[in-house]
Amino acid sequence: MSQKRPPEDSKAPLAQRIDPKKEPLNQEQASYIRRAEFAQWQNKFKKMRARNIVTGLSIGAVVIGIYGYTFYSISQEKFLDDLESEAKLARTRTSAN
Repeated sequence: MSQKRPPEDSKAPLAQRIDPKKEPLNQEQASYIRRAEFAQWQNKFKKMRARNIVTGLSIGAVVIGIYGYTFYSISQEKFLDDLESEAKLARTRTSAN
């Protein structure tokens, strides 16, 4: 691919690749890099926040489901224990007669 150049009468400088290890950055270049990195960080932050919310809600739903199922199963056991004790009581009454 050929690199697009501004028209000859334009005073716009061409973008240059700079290796910060070989050449020190001037103040303008460093501030531009910081702004570009901050913009990239903001975009990533929005995506990560959405993923974190979905993950948190999913984990919360699983925890509430386990908690609810535990209460349900315990209440069933208690119901069966009460039913069994009533049946035992009824059996003792019939055998006593």
